Order: sequence, then structure tokens, then C-alpha cells
Amino acid sequence: MGNGSSKLDSSSSSDPDAEDSRGSRFKKRMHLRRFLRRRRGGDANGKGIRSHTKLGSVEDFAGIAVLTLISAQMNFKDKWLACVSFGEQTFRTGISDHTKDPAWNSEKKLLLEKDGPHIARISVFETNRISRNNLVGYCEIDLLEFLSQDSSSEELKLLDPSPPNEVVGKIYVSCSVEDPIETEKRFAKRILSIVDYNEDGELSFPEFSDLIDAFGNQVAASKKEELFKAADKNGDGVVTLDELAALLAAQQEKEPLMNRCPVCGEVLEVSDKLNNMIHLTLCFDEGTGNQVMTGGFLTDKQAAYGWMFKLSEWAHFSSYDVGLNSGSSASHIVVYDRQKKRLVEEIIDGKIVLSMRAIYQSKVGLALMDKGVKELLHSISEKQGKRMDSVESAKDIPHFIESFKDQINMNEVKHPLEYFKTFNEFFIRELKPDVRPIAHVECDDVAVCAADCRLMAFKSIDDSLRLWIKGRKFSVQGLLGQEISAGAFMDGTLVIFRLAPQDYHRFHFPVFGFIEQIVDIPGCLYTVNPIAVNSKYCNVFTENKRSVAIISSSDFGKVAFVAIGATMVGSITFTKGKGDYVKKGEEFGYFSFGGSTVICVFEKDSIQIDEDLLANSSRSLETLVRVGTKLGVSTRRVSQADLPDVRRCALDD
Repeated sequence: MGNGSSKLDSSSSSDPDAEDSRGSRFKKRMHLRRFLRRRRGGDANGKGIRSHTKLGSVEDFAGIAVLTLISAQMNFKDKWLACVSFGEQTFRTGISDHTKDPAWNSEKKLLLEKDGPHIARISVFETNRISRNNLVGYCEIDLLEFLSQDSSSEELKLLDPSPPNEVVGKIYVSCSVEDPIETEKRFAKRILSIVDYNEDGELSFPEFSDLIDAFGNQVAASKKEELFKAADKNGDGVVTLDELAALLAAQQEKEPLMNRCPVCGEVLEVSDKLNNMIHLTLCFDEGTGNQVMTGGFLTDKQAAYGWMFKLSEWAHFSSYDVGLNSGSSASHIVVYDRQKKRLVEEIIDGKIVLSMRAIYQSKVGLALMDKGVKELLHSISEKQGKRMDSVESAKDIPHFIESFKDQINMNEVKHPLEYFKTFNEFFIRELKPDVRPIAHVECDDVAVCAADCRLMAFKSIDDSLRLWIKGRKFSVQGLLGQEISAGAFMDGTLVIFRLAPQDYHRFHFPVFGFIEQIVDIPGCLYTVNPIAVNSKYCNVFTENKRSVAIISSSDFGKVAFVAIGATMVGSITFTKGKGDYVKKGEEFGYFSFGGSTVICVFEKDSIQIDEDLLANSSRSLETLVRVGTKLGVSTRRVSQADLPDVRRCALDD
């Protein structure tokens, strides 16, 4: 949070000898321009105007899209704000003064490319709450698809986040593509206009020299005269902004002049010209006159919190970040949605978060574990499990669905709500056929995700200990127990599938093969929440109740499949048994009520995990995945002649 004063130091300005250098005047003008841009509301009509450029093809597109939230029509009166979540960023509008039909005219520039994020989620919140604003409607828009249409604006339906997703209003948006060459030229003109100290529309050499110095490129600094002369076509000692902008735009293609952004100071990668230009454009842009959405948020829930949360964040009682969940950062769990390519926040009751932090993130909590808390958790879990099997528990189902709003899709569930006679029947619900298609189902050498879950994947056990599992006693032998030899899995690849209470709680086979062995291991019932897993005081995976299955696969060798119970988990049930031949994606079993985890351990050098999963895990960031989606490819060399029934794809990726 920014707590500095925006007032100028009067003592410095009153000193006639304290004349600013050209460099300091440059910085002041830069910040003044940005301040005026943020304060400016637009033209006389409060709206900016953009021309629409239709995309002919999205195959290799990379560039800047301008998304504008124009206004909305809601079915009830209130004050509103809207958030746009895209990739790992979320932006928010101001609060609309219109209580019936909010109007924002707020825009944001977004980087669009084929393999990057392209689905934006728009969330609308009512703002009459002190601690947190209330989500009342949302929609999603595929920007690449939108830009391929003839129209630049569209009316979208806002859906109630609670089932059955009724329409609660409409929102009007527009989206357009910026031409990269024109964007570059406009940026150069805006930057150059700042060093035009006498505002005559022409730059002298000293003014140009200050600009090159601000770019931080020593090589370019040695060529200032050469560049200036190249732009000064008539040799009169000055150049117009248009001439100099054209020169810099052309020079940027040959040999980039900027090593750092003159606005924020961030170092620019020489090899990434496209993203450098986009960074500069997004960092310093006067826009169309519309309000520019506020950034700096990870999720729409963070952006929608009221002043009470902001105060607690400032006081370090709570904070948002990706990575290890320890200390104050354990207040919120942020994961990356693989399908929609954006960050989302996991829903956990605040009181539960505080209690988990007290128990699992402190020495005092550890001491309590040794004084009967383990037994208490076990007793509570057993009692809760019995209650969830009672007919009375069915009345909790609607409240459970409401609590997790848009995270439970009843349209995917095999049976209607009235089919479930107890809460546990709903908790272990089956899905309709084909709502979870199996990736490369014809290929035995492609492994898939075992559950709807938050996934962490590591090439080695050492990586998992360095980046995620902080319990002091974790080992492969400890995980698998004494009855199973861990020799084949030493230095192997480890994948953690963490299921939250709102998830589909049936787990499936990641590979083809047959079940060699199943061993049940008694233990504790700690939570499997990252707050506990990331704690150095607790050994969740090696102390919890678990069942270990060894699957023998032609393509992957032996795979250890460990189903781990957790707090409130009444039982682990397998629907397959020892000696069964199994198919990839086939159901293996289910967890009864509670959060839970599956861990798969592959033999060393037997699988190449998908790069996006490894990249997120290297940042200690869980990836939200669906069962059946691609996990990785076998790296073992299996002879097709020796194993004629094995179907291998030899995927090049």
C-alpha cells in the first residue's frame, strides 16, 4: 500500500539555488503525466473512441487488446464495481454512482497471444459491505474469438454465481486490437513529449540526450549524436517529434535502445522485443480518455475486498501472494486454473484458516498435537463421517453448494439433487459420461491427472522438499510404509493431487497397467491443506492414514498410488482390487467427506511431466486441473516387437 505524501516539499522549492537538473525535471514530468492520466475522466461525453480491427486469424496472433467495460443493467439497485481477471492479473473499475444501471467506461490493455491466456472473467460486485463486497454476477469472454467477429462491442449475460446460474443482468463490453507499429510510434511520441522542456514541439540535442540516458543503454548513449543527426534531416539542430518517433521505432527493430523502462525502471530483456514494447505501452499509456482499471491484484476476490481487509493487509495480519503458505501468506490460497489460464482463490472459511495457522504453523500448535489433539481430530472425523451418512445430513447439501457457488457445476453431475439421500452420497457424486474426457486415450505412453484437484509436480523428491513439502521427516519410504519396498522409487518423480471439499471426490488411474499390491496404513488425520503441508512442524503425508497401491505399467514401470485421508475424511474406498488390469482414466475409488490427497510416485526417469505443471510447481504454485487431462509422457524405451499390445504415440511435444 502506498502511504507516502503526494504534497511537494515546499522547503526545497523555496530555495532559489535548488534548481532541478534536467534529469530530475524529466522524472517529475513523467510522474505528473501518469497522475493526470489517472485523474482524467475522458472527453466531454466521458467516453473514449477506438476503431475496431477484426482479426483474420488467431493462429499466430500476438499483440495488445483493449478491453472496455462500458456499462451494465442489473435486476436490483445498489452500487457496483466490476473486476476483470486475466492470466495472473486482476483489474477493477471504480465504484459506479449509478444505483440501477452502473456505468464505468473503464478500459485495460491486455497481452493476447495464441498459447497464452485469452479468456477473461468479468465479475460484478455489490459494494455495500464493509469487509468484503458481494459477488452477484459474472461472465466469461474469449477475447480471441470476440476479436474475430465483425462487431467491436457486445452485450453479455451476467450469471448468478449460485446454481442454477440464472441471469441477473447484462454487461456491455467492447474490445479492439492495437496495431503494433502505431502503438510503438504513439509510445515514442508520448515519451519524447516529456523531454520537450520548452514545449515547442521540437527536440534539441540536450533534450534528446536526457531521454537516451533514461533508457539505461550505455551502447545507445555512445551513439546519441549519430542517432540525432540521422533524425535531423535538414541539419537545423532540432527534430520534430514525428521524425524522432519514426527513427526510434525503426532503430528498436534493429538494435533496441531501451535496457530499462523509463517509467517504472524495470529491466527489459533484449531478446524479448515484443513483450518489451507491450510492457512499455502498458506501463505508460494515456489511453482513450476512459478511466483505466486499477491493477495490482491476483484474484477478483482480492480486488473486491473492502477497507477492513486492506487495513489488515497493511498491518500484515493478512496478505496475498503465490508460493509457500506460511506466516501471513497462509491467509489465502491462490492457485492457477490450467483450463482458463488465470489465478483463482480457493474458498476457505476465515475461522478455519486462523485455526489451521494456530495449530500447524507454530511450535505451540505442535505441542498441542502431542497432547491429545491428534486423537481429538480422529474422533471428530469419525463422528462427522457418521453424521454425513445420516438422512438428516441431506439438508446441508444446498448450503454446501451455495458456499462454493460457481465451483460446483450441477450440470456435470450424473444424478439430480433430489437423488442424494445423505450428504456423503452427494459428496462422492458421480459425473455424467464424457464430461471428463481422457487425454490421448488411445496412447498407453501418455499419463493423465488422477483427480479434479490442485496439482504439484516435481522431477525429484529433493525438488518437492525444497519447494513444497516442509515436514522434517518426509521420505519415500515413510510415505509408502514398511511393507512396500521403496527402492524402485528413490529419486523418482512425485506428483501431488490435492482435493478440496468442493471437488469431485472420485480418483482415477493415471496410467494403464495392473494392480500388484494394496496396503492400508493407519495414521493421523491432519488436514492436507497447504498451510499444514508447508509447515516445518508437521509431517502430513508420512503420518496420516493412507492406502498405497502399486501399479505395474509397461510404459512407466512401477507407479506408487497413495490415497491419503485427512481431517473429516471418514474413509478411503477402492472400487478396484489387487490383480485387476486397469485402464488409464478408469475410476479407482473415492474419498468420503472432507479434503484429501493422492500422491503418485514414478520411477526415476520414467516420465516427462508437462512443462506448464513443472513451471508452476517451481514457483510453489498449485495448478487447478481436471481428471483425465494430460500429465506427462513416458520416457522409457519399450520395444513394440516385445510388447505388441502396447499402444504408443511417440508424442513429439
